[in-house]
Amino acid sequence: MLFPTRLFPTRRQLAALLLVPVLTACSAFLEDGVERKPELAGASLHALTYETLDGDTRSFSDFEGQALLIVNTASECGYTPQYAGLESLQREYGDRGLVVLGFPCNDFGGQEPGSALDIQAFCSDEFEISFPLAAKVQVEEGDGQSPVYAFLGGAIGTLPGWNFGKYLVGRDGTPIAFYASNVEPQDEELVTAIEAALAR
Repeated sequence: MLFPTRLFPTRRQLAALLLVPVLTACSAFLEDGVERKPELAGASLHALTYETLDGDTRSFSDFEGQALLIVNTASECGYTPQYAGLESLQREYGDRGLVVLGFPCNDFGGQEPGSALDIQAFCSDEFEISFPLAAKVQVEEGDGQSPVYAFLGGAIGTLPGWNFGKYLVGRDGTPIAFYASNVEPQDEELVTAIEAALAR
């Protein structure tokens, strides 16, 4: 018995249908919507401190007058090559007031398992990283979440869902925008936003 061909999807339609769950799964780990906290609107990151990779405590007020690109990094991720692009941004825009700031994180796929010494050696040997690195943090919501990421997530309404999520913070410490893991450091939209933040 023959069936009208229009009852069956074409190869192109079938491929599109099969891609839907894949794309949905991919987008799920690129960003994680959280409740935006109105009380953080216009608040400054400069009121917070963080622990450096060397174990010292540093205040974000030290970066007053500089724009920040805060990135949750990992040494064993498919996005790890973005370290090179981040270092390139630091070298290109550092003199104009940009500071890239890496926050190693083992939340996603266990892809930052090493010690502080391991992370420092990897970043230095593989990518000649010159920008500052924080101590390893928890990015995800819950007990133990970094106050820095609690602040950024509440201010923007988005937390990273994977490694190499990027927050752009203005010279006054106010979070400006979030860019997902798949946004490369040299992405035109991100670079334009950095230049605008530096021009303020």
